[in-house]
Amino acid sequence: MIHKEVFQKEILTFFPREFLITAAIAPLREENGSIVIFGAKESEGSAVEAGLALKKSIKFIEADELEVRRFVSEHYGLETSRQEAIDEFGDRIDNIKSLEEQANDAPLVRLVSDILMNACRKRASDIHIEPHEDATVIRFRIDGVLAETDRLPLALNTAIVSRIKILSRLDIAQTRLPQDGRVALNVGGRELDLRVSTIPTPHGERVVLRLLDRSSVRFGMEELGLDGALLSKWKDTIFQPHGIVLVTGPTGSGKTTTLYAAIETLRSGKVNILTVEDPVEYQLDGIGQIQVNPKINLTFAAGLRSILRQDPDIIMVGEIRDDETALIAVQSALTGHLVLSTLHTNDSASASPRLLDMNIEPYLLASTLRGVLAQRLVRRLCQNCMLESKPNEIEIASLGLMNGEKIFRAKGCDKCGGSGYHGRIGIFEFMATSDKIRELILNRRPSSEIFESAYQSGMKSMKDDGVGKIRAGLTSPEEVIRVTEAPVV
Repeated sequence: MIHKEVFQKEILTFFPREFLITAAIAPLREENGSIVIFGAKESEGSAVEAGLALKKSIKFIEADELEVRRFVSEHYGLETSRQEAIDEFGDRIDNIKSLEEQANDAPLVRLVSDILMNACRKRASDIHIEPHEDATVIRFRIDGVLAETDRLPLALNTAIVSRIKILSRLDIAQTRLPQDGRVALNVGGRELDLRVSTIPTPHGERVVLRLLDRSSVRFGMEELGLDGALLSKWKDTIFQPHGIVLVTGPTGSGKTTTLYAAIETLRSGKVNILTVEDPVEYQLDGIGQIQVNPKINLTFAAGLRSILRQDPDIIMVGEIRDDETALIAVQSALTGHLVLSTLHTNDSASASPRLLDMNIEPYLLASTLRGVLAQRLVRRLCQNCMLESKPNEIEIASLGLMNGEKIFRAKGCDKCGGSGYHGRIGIFEFMATSDKIRELILNRRPSSEIFESAYQSGMKSMKDDGVGKIRAGLTSPEEVIRVTEAPVV
C-alpha cells in the first residue's frame, strides 16, 4: 500500500503539482540515487519522462490508479500549496491593503482550499487553526478526537485567517475582538456549511471552523444507535401529546442530532412543528425554524414566546440555558404543547435538579417532564481492521465484562486512516418519568436518589448500553471508558 511507504516531503520540489495530477504518478522518496515513483501501468512512460528531465534514474512501482490519485490529491495538493504560500507570503504584513491582496492571492486561496479538502477527505467535523509561539498549528477533529495535521510558519497565520474571514464575510480589519460567521461552500462536490469563530490570542487570531456536511446528514433513530427496547420507550415518549422531553449531555455529544431525528419521526402534515435554535444547523423541509440572534434581542425566551402565537403542536428549543426559557418551556407544556429541548447535565437523573435550580416549581416540573435521554458519542470500530481480543482486568472491573469473552479492539488500516475507528455511534440512557420519579422531584431529592430509583426500575445506564455495543463489535472498551468515566467539560 502506498500509504505504508516512506514519504519524503522534500521530493515535492522536483515535480510540478499539475504534472503529478495529470500523469497520476506519486513520487515518494529518493533512494540510492533513484526516485521511487508509484503509478498505474499506463503511467510508467510519464515517470520515465520525468526521470529524463531531472537526469535521475527512476524506480517505478505499479499501483492501483485510484489509490495513486487519492494519494496525490491528499499529500501533494496540500504540500504544494503549502510551499507556494510559504514562498510568497513569508514576510510580515504591514497594512490592510496588502492583507486583502494576500488573502485573495492564488497560492493562499489554494492553501485554504486544500486544508478544507483535506478535512473533508479525513471526515473532520472541525478545523482548528492555532497560532503558537513559533508556528501555526492545524488540527482536525475526527470522530470526536483532535489530531495535529500540519504545522505552518507563524507568518502565514494572518493571511490564512484573513482568507477565511473574507469567505465568511467577517471584518478583516478587526483583530482584537471575537467574531462569528457562516458560509456555504462546495468543497470537492460536497455542499458544506461552515460555522466560523475567531478569537484574539497573544500570537495572532485563532480560528475554529465547524464543518456541517448537508449531503451526509442522516436523522434515523437506528443510525444514531437507538435500538431495541430503548428505541421503543423513546418513541412512546416523543409521541406524547404534551409535556417536556429532554436530551442531555456535554457539548459535542450529538444532542441536537437526536432532536432532529425526533422531529423527523414526528413530522407529518397533521402537526405544526416550530423550532428555536442557535444556530439552525440543518434546514428541515416543512418545519418553521427560528435562529437566535442576541444582537437584536431574539433570545431563546423571546423566540419561544413568539412561537406560541404561531399555533404550534410541537416545539423544539435548541437549549434551555436560563430561568426564563425554562419557565416558558414548562408553561408551554402545561398548555398542551410537546416541548423537545436539550440541557447540559452529566446524566438523565441530573436534569430535574438542574431545572429546579432554574427556579421551576417542583409541582410544575413533576407534572410536565415526560422523560430524559442522556447520551455520549463513542467511535465506531473500523469493520475492515478491528482486532479480536479479550478484556483486561481494568475493563472487567469497570465495565462488568466477562473474563475471556470475545471483544474487539482498534488496529488501524488505510480505510480508517490508521486510527482503527470510522464514524461514531451514540450510547444512551433513558429515564421515563414514573410516579416514583415524580414523588422524588416533588420532594427535591438529589440526582443520586433519582438515578438509583430509575436504575432499580430497569433503566439501563449509558455504560450498560456501551457494553452492549462492545459485545456487538460496534466499539471498543477503551471508547466506552473514555466517554463514561472522563470528566464532562
